[in-house]
Amino acid sequence: MRQMMVAGNWKMHGSVAFTADMVTTLATKVAVKEGVTLLVCPPAVYLSQAVAVATQSGIHIGAQNLASIAAPGAYTGEVAGFMLSDIGCQYVIVGHSERRALYGETNDVVAQKTKVALDSGLTPLICVGETLDQREAGQAEAVIAAQLDAVSAVIGVDGWEQSIVAYEPVWAIGTGRTASPEQAQEIHAFIRSRLAALDINMAASMKILYGGSVKPDNAALIFSQPDVDGGLIGGAALNADDFSRIYACAQPK
Repeated sequence: MRQMMVAGNWKMHGSVAFTADMVTTLATKVAVKEGVTLLVCPPAVYLSQAVAVATQSGIHIGAQNLASIAAPGAYTGEVAGFMLSDIGCQYVIVGHSERRALYGETNDVVAQKTKVALDSGLTPLICVGETLDQREAGQAEAVIAAQLDAVSAVIGVDGWEQSIVAYEPVWAIGTGRTASPEQAQEIHAFIRSRLAALDINMAASMKILYGGSVKPDNAALIFSQPDVDGGLIGGAALNADDFSRIYACAQPK
C-alpha cells in the first residue's frame, strides 16, 4: 500500500488568530485517516504556534522554505533547517515554483536545499514542474527530468527514500486552470519512471503529489489516478471546509 498526503501551503497568508482558528478547526473537522497524512505549511513566523496548536491532533506541520546553508552564521533573514526541526517542524517545501520564478532558485540550489532538509531531519517536498511556454514547446518532460536529476546527483537513492515529490504545472497555479486528470497522470507516471531508473522499489513507494488548483469538486478524480498520491493545495487550503473536503477524497493506494 502506498501512503497518501494532502498538504496545505498557506503561502504569505495568515495571522496569529487565523493560525489558531484554522488548525483548531481542522483538528475538529477532519478525521485523520491511517495512511493519509494531513500537512499544513504556514508562514515561518507562525510555525511554532501551529506546532503547539496541532499537538496530539494528528495534523503535521511543515515550513515553506529553508536556507541552503546548513551551519549557523552571518546569514541575516535566513531560517536554517535545524531551526525548523528544533521547533517541531517535520516537513519543508523545497523548490516551489514561486521560489524558482521570483527568487531565482536554480535546480542546483533546490538540490542543495533538499540535502540540508534531509540532514536536518526534515522530510522535503520537492517541487518540480514546467511553465506554459515549456509545455507548449514539448519540453515538459525534459524540464522535469533536469529538475529531478539535479536532486538525484546530490542526495542519491537514500535521499529520495526520505523525500516526497510534488508536481506543479506552473501554468495551473493560481490561474484557475487545472491539468486534466490524464495530464496529471502522464507527468506523475513520467516522474515515477525517472526515479525507477535509480531504484524501482524506491520509485514504487514514492509519494508524488499534484499541485495545481485542486478544489473539492475535482480532487477525487485527480487523486484517483494511479500515480497521484495526494495534493499540494494552495488557495483551497485557506478554507477549512474546502481543505477538509479535499482531504476526505484521499485514500491509500
